[in-house]
Amino acid sequence: MASTRQQVHEQLRARIIALDLEPGAALSENDLAAELGVSRTPVRESLILLGDEGLVDVYPQLGTFVARIRLGDIASAQFVREALECAALRDAVGRATPRDVTDLRRLLRAQRDAAEDGDMDAFFLGDEDFHARLMAVGGHASAWPVVAQAKAQLDRARRLSLPLTQQLPLLIGQHTAVVDRLEAADGSAAEESLRDHLRLVFGDVEKIRGTRPDLFTEDGETARPRRRPAARQGQR
Repeated sequence: MASTRQQVHEQLRARIIALDLEPGAALSENDLAAELGVSRTPVRESLILLGDEGLVDVYPQLGTFVARIRLGDIASAQFVREALECAALRDAVGRATPRDVTDLRRLLRAQRDAAEDGDMDAFFLGDEDFHARLMAVGGHASAWPVVAQAKAQLDRARRLSLPLTQQLPLLIGQHTAVVDRLEAADGSAAEESLRDHLRLVFGDVEKIRGTRPDLFTEDGETARPRRRPAARQGQR
């Protein structure tokens, strides 16, 4: 059974990635402890771990804040993700079974359902399931946690991009192209489709920065945040 600290860390991490806790928002140990029904100790320890992941910043005499999305971290996470996922896809070509393909298409249908319902949380989780299953087809299921751990900053940018016009149908279409080419055992085309899909986030980030520059930070930027309370999505 997970410890209280693990549970608190997982909950806060998920909320930060989901933008439930928005970049730049102040974090109060007392408020979070009361909200989660725990003591301050696991909250404090969790915030330290989140700081190590680059998701939380601590400013002396000012407080603890959700870190803004670092552009350099997005690029680094994308490098790790692309390298591992494309390597796994290469191994998947020629070994994917009809059941593997059926499972992947089932996940695609779930994403279509989430898109039709406008359920961004379900769509994002479905996207994660699809990529994890794709790595498993290549025999590298155990490498997915490495990818997931590396891409926290990237995931926040991905969540921001989902509401963009036609984004969900585009992502589903790209996933479908990967599966079609995997089923046809066309390795080079499948890998090209996956790379194009994974790199889509870079263009999205530029669009989002144009409207919400306050959510991002350049490498080495040290601007101190203004203290404001953490806000859930829908309260912005």
